Amino acid sequence: MPKPWQPVLGYLDLQKRMDETGVREPSAQQVFDWVCAIRRAKLPDPAVLGNAGSFFKNPVVSAEQCRDIIARDPGIVHYPLEDGTVKLAAGWLIDACGWKGRSVGRAGVYEKQALVLVNRGGATGAEVLTLARAIQASVYERFGIRLEPEPVVV
Repeated sequence: MPKPWQPVLGYLDLQKRMDETGVREPSAQQVFDWVCAIRRAKLPDPAVLGNAGSFFKNPVVSAEQCRDIIARDPGIVHYPLEDGTVKLAAGWLIDACGWKGRSVGRAGVYEKQALVLVNRGGATGAEVLTLARAIQASVYERFGIRLEPEPVVV
């Protein structure tokens, strides 16, 4: 970590925690605890529901491409980066395409977090990949953005 440590608090869920607690300058431990709690609330327990975790990377686009998307979808979750590009929330893009809670075969998109692919019981790798490709196609069709999977498929 760089010294002196500076937390990155620009994420909506961390802003909500700061507002809820009234803490304006959280310690590293507080940020860690908040992130863990946020993730527990959004992600399924793998002992209860098999999942592939966050399946797609958050895409980074040009400021111009982001402005074009905002013109069509003003609610898009995005984070400006220091180099002038913009990180988009892949989960938001997937949810905007109507995937949250849907399934292809026995593989599905988690109801609480569209970025997470789940096994509804006996899903095959092929079903997970079919679902992932269908999501990628719909996001590309609507937004012109190619989602890249996080896991390495062998």
